[in-house]
Formats: sequence, C-alpha cells, structure tokens
Amino acid sequence: MKNIAFIGLGNMGGPMAANLVRAGYTVRGVDVVEQAQAAAREQGVEVVPTAAEAARGADVVITMLPTGALVRKVIEEVLEGGVGKPLLFIDSSTVSVAECRDNAAVVRAAGYRFIDAPVSGGTVGAQAGTLAFMVGGSAEDVAEAAPLLDVMGRVTTHCGEVGAGEAAKLCNNMVLGVHQVVIAEAMILGRRLGLDPRTLHDVMAGSTGASWALTTNCPVPGVVESAASSRDFAGGFGTDLIIKDLHLAQVSATDTGTPTPLGDLAAALFRESAAAGHGRRDFSAVIELLESQSR
Repeated sequence: MKNIAFIGLGNMGGPMAANLVRAGYTVRGVDVVEQAQAAAREQGVEVVPTAAEAARGADVVITMLPTGALVRKVIEEVLEGGVGKPLLFIDSSTVSVAECRDNAAVVRAAGYRFIDAPVSGGTVGAQAGTLAFMVGGSAEDVAEAAPLLDVMGRVTTHCGEVGAGEAAKLCNNMVLGVHQVVIAEAMILGRRLGLDPRTLHDVMAGSTGASWALTTNCPVPGVVESAASSRDFAGGFGTDLIIKDLHLAQVSATDTGTPTPLGDLAAALFRESAAAGHGRRDFSAVIELLESQSR
C-alpha cells in the first residue's frame, strides 16, 4: 500500500497527507482551496484536479471532508472513474453514523472495502502525527490500514463494525464541546477572583480539572503558546465544525432516546458564538462570547 489518494487537504487533511509523504508513501491529493493545494505541494503531495485522477493506481483512498454528502460524491466519482485494483476506502471525516454506513454500502456494492476512521487531536495532533483514530470496519480491513494510521496517529482503537468509529467520535466530541465551554467559564471566573490565568491553568492541569481543552487548547491567549487562542483563535478546530459534530450527536441522541442536557447547552452556546462572528475561528473563542455576556 504505497500509493495513497488523499481527498481533502485542509487544516487536518493537509498535515496528515504530509506525514504520509514523510513516511515514504506516494500521495496524490485533491482540494478545492488553492491555499491548501499550495501548502500540500510544499510538503511533497502531488496535487491533481479530481478524485478520480488521484485514485487512479492508488491502493487506498483517504477522505477528510466536511460532510457525508461530499464523501459520497467522492466515492461515486472514484468508482465511475474506474478502479483497476483492490481498493480500500478510509473515511476520516466526521459524519453521521447513518451516512457512514450508507457510504460503506455503496463502496461494498462495487466490490471494494471501507472503514470509517475519524480522528481526535486537532490540528496540533495532525501536524505532529499524534492523532487518535476511532475505527469501524472488519478486523482484516483495520489491520491492513494500521500502518497508515500509525504514521498519522499515536493510537488506533477498533470500535466495532462500520459506523462504530463515527459513533465514538460523536460521543467524544460532545464531551470536548462541554469541556471547552466549562474551561472558558472557569478561566473567566478565576481571573475575576484575582487568579493569574497561568496559575489557574497549572493548578487545573495538575489536578482533577485537567483536559485537552485546558492543557492543549486553553482559551486564554498566551497561557499555552501553541493553542489557537494565542494566535487570535486562527486555525484549530473551527466553531462551525464543533457545531456540526454536536448537531450530529444531538440527532443520534434523539434517535436513541438519550438525554444530553449538557451537550445540548454546549451546542446552543457554540451556535451563539458563531452568530457573534466566531464561526471560522477556533471553537475556544466561545470565551469571548461568555466575556461579552458578563456584567
């Protein structure tokens, strides 16, 4: 599996593809954004115009796209373009469980294989090759994909059959959204009680309040230099994306009759943050919304 087609070279997909190139894989990539194309070329990715061209001669097609509908479009384009060898599709997008299983069914009906492998770890993890993969699919297909996932991530968890990876991702990101909100609340409260944000960060990081939303993505600028907040909330995991993930979690909660009051509240706050102009900024910018609502 030396030839990889990588569809979606954005904030996450671009660094993931670059890590594959550094590991010796031949990567042909596609993205609609010229800036993403240029960045990928600098990392050794051969950028081509279409998914069908990228997949020609590939062993694996990896998708990292915003929606399940776009994943389906890529799958159909690749299949219509003609595939002359056994092919494994790895979808690292975050989509609904139903969309994932429908897309897998299309691939399997054409005689090919599919696993879902959404990720956690943000842009920092994508760049460092330390992502966590949550994978759904057959044991054989997951084992075949393992060398690639090991290049892009630090841990891979086989969660079950196709769709199980997406289910785990939605649950994880509901927790992440709640964490990011409460960390922002605590930081605002601590400062108003006279605590230096760095001191409060260190206290929580070394005790029971620790979480990724604090130690890696602290919402107070300057506390964690690599956090999005320290570069005016640029890059990172966009507010619009956490809204999408929380919406998918809410749909799943409704479908299964599961109460998720904290997840619902976090989703509402991030929607409000987007309406305030933070949609394209890192989701930790919710701290600015909470600041603006303060007395």
